Amino acid sequence: MDQPSGRSFMQVLCEKYSPENFPYRRGPGMGVHVPATPQGSPMKDRLNLPSVLVLNSCGITCAGDENEIAAFCAHVFELDLSDNKLEDWHEVSKIVSNVPHLEFLNLSSNPLSLSVLERSCAGSFAGVRKLVLNNSKASWETVHTILQELPDLEELFLCLNDYETVSCSPVCCQSLKLLHITDNNLQDWTEIRKLGIMFPSLDTLILANNNLTTIEESEDSLARLFPNLRSINLHKSGLHCWEDIDKLNSFPKLKEVKLLGIPLLQSYTTEERRKLLIARLPSITKLNGSIVADGEREDSERFFIRYYMEFPEEEVPCRYHELVTKYGKLEPLAVVDLRPQSSAKVEVHFQDKVEEMSIRLDQTVAELKKHLKTVVQLSTSNMLLFYLDQEAPFGPEEMKYSSRALHSYGIRDGDKIYVEPRTK
Repeated sequence: MDQPSGRSFMQVLCEKYSPENFPYRRGPGMGVHVPATPQGSPMKDRLNLPSVLVLNSCGITCAGDENEIAAFCAHVFELDLSDNKLEDWHEVSKIVSNVPHLEFLNLSSNPLSLSVLERSCAGSFAGVRKLVLNNSKASWETVHTILQELPDLEELFLCLNDYETVSCSPVCCQSLKLLHITDNNLQDWTEIRKLGIMFPSLDTLILANNNLTTIEESEDSLARLFPNLRSINLHKSGLHCWEDIDKLNSFPKLKEVKLLGIPLLQSYTTEERRKLLIARLPSITKLNGSIVADGEREDSERFFIRYYMEFPEEEVPCRYHELVTKYGKLEPLAVVDLRPQSSAKVEVHFQDKVEEMSIRLDQTVAELKKHLKTVVQLSTSNMLLFYLDQEAPFGPEEMKYSSRALHSYGIRDGDKIYVEPRTK
């Protein structure tokens, strides 16, 4: 159901967190007591406000009374205003400037591209450490203004904003540690490198669902661009050659990599993908969310050597020679057929006769008796079978269970089956 338009932040706050809708309870919530107000004021005499306010999808278009916001929100440090109808940065500023301890602000899916963010408004965001602007279509000029006014910003979310290029800020943001910029249209590495220039302290870069096709940068330049990068997410990017994977080794502090759904890996099996990636990225400790243990790394590096040992010299990667230096040249793994044996040649003994027969091991004891009827001239009901493993130390074992499959006895070529008539 569509929310009515023109609702204020304060109006929605009073409705959602009234004592009737949000009963006060001890714990992280906070009861806010407000003195009696003039007749006709919408202010409640008490609201039970938690320190984390979630007011998403409420049709909010404006702030409302700033004094009331200040009275109710003095203790709030997280505010979710996503999917509302805020289109004027001045209204957002009125809200934020009256929440003095605000650290997390989510403005996703508000039409804020319809107005210009002035530096005087952005100044009210100064204490915010985590800012979410997903699907807000915020321009790079808006982002630059925010960066200049938020000296403690640590995490910035810019997903689904239709960015095809990146505009460099005139000032570097030294505080930013995490940038989440997935689901945009960033295809050229020249745009990604601008992020390294703007955010030299970046620890985590999430680039999933951008069609980045290659990493066109020298190793020395990559190390200078992202000197502190510890984690990178390239899920569903357009990377299609191993040289781009090798370049990730140029980031001096990189430990975590996510690389699912890239064209390069489509032709490999799941096992090959993981082992080849681990072997090529010697410094990573986590791949696609899973920890790389020491044993797995050694297995992967040995797999890598055997994988490339038959390739022409011109197609063998440099990493192969590094690993041969580490482990030596390995012998190919023996091919072991682990499929169960389907038949066996056995000796069938009856009285003084011995006949060599090939029997199917997927049949049951009862089926074998039917097969032996013509050989020993006994009815199945009058037939006892004994199996002798040629290596068994305990003598023959009676095959007394008619429905038991022959393969469960472990019958092999050269074993013996003795047939005896049942004695009454």
